[in-house]
Amino acid sequence: MDVSLFDFELPDERIALRPASPRDSARMLVVHADGSLEHAHVRDLPAFLKSGDALVVNDTRVIPARLAGRRAPRPGVAGDGPKIEVMLHKRVAPDRFLAFARPARKLGEGDRLHLGKTLQATVMRRGDGGEIAVEFALSGAALDQAIAREGEMPLPPYIAGKRRPDAKDRSDYQTTYAKREGSVAAPTAGLHFTPELFARLTDAGVTRETVTLHVGAGTFLPVSASDTTGHRMHSEWASLDGKTAARLNEARAKGGRIAAVGTTSLRTLESAADDAGRIHAFEGETDIFITPGYRFRTAQLLLTNFHLPRSTLFMLVCAFSGLETMKRAYAEAIAKDYRFYSYGDACLLFRPR
Repeated sequence: MDVSLFDFELPDERIALRPASPRDSARMLVVHADGSLEHAHVRDLPAFLKSGDALVVNDTRVIPARLAGRRAPRPGVAGDGPKIEVMLHKRVAPDRFLAFARPARKLGEGDRLHLGKTLQATVMRRGDGGEIAVEFALSGAALDQAIAREGEMPLPPYIAGKRRPDAKDRSDYQTTYAKREGSVAAPTAGLHFTPELFARLTDAGVTRETVTLHVGAGTFLPVSASDTTGHRMHSEWASLDGKTAARLNEARAKGGRIAAVGTTSLRTLESAADDAGRIHAFEGETDIFITPGYRFRTAQLLLTNFHLPRSTLFMLVCAFSGLETMKRAYAEAIAKDYRFYSYGDACLLFRPR
């Protein structure tokens, strides 16, 4: 499909720089199966679900993956090396990460990096688009602790370009149920949940199931191709265990619906489903790219934030609810002053029958 079909104009002031407080006070635009729109708040979610439904969340935990430092001087070259920023995006070994570097042109294989006050790394490879592979002097838990100490929370460019990350982002840019470290971007639909909201959902008979997808920095990359067939998704590691799969299949067999919290949860579910829609245990890399025309096999509802134009995430929601419906919904959200992107408001989508 022509990528320009997924374009829209967003006033700069609609980009949220801080989250709603409390989290579940964020607004929620409900897009019903027939395309009708309803204005609500995330705290109203129990009213749109029913006993027997299963809410699926992504328990990934964001690591402070943005590291600033310098390239060490090269042999025979006087003075300090250039300043470098490294954005970790995928762990490939206890001591190795794939990362994006700025400016990558200043780096070559074998260059040593001083990151923060204590981290030392070596560039093992430089690839296309600013990607590098780095090997750290530390490994395993010791490296995790050093990254936590030296790194900044990796706020998306549309926020980080307007203000520096601060101590508040350490909690704000993390779901209340984050558990498994590995993401360099938050599963932002999950940022709206509070323990109180979960308690009300439980009281309403809605169960909660957990999957994991470690979000990579590729989520920030624009679709540069003119047609969706020319875009390559970065793969991300995902996991859904057998017991969770069995409970989800049983919930649907009893008439319950699956409500995915965020595009990452939905992509994990779809990666784990067979052609008949039965969900199986899954663990491994997924690069599933969902665009209009895709046949969904799992979730009947999707809670998600408002996404960037021309992004793979906006393409996914258009596949879920229809391109024209979502363009109309986004126009309504802009007209009604909804807040967009990672720290913004939410929309609840009912998949058309």
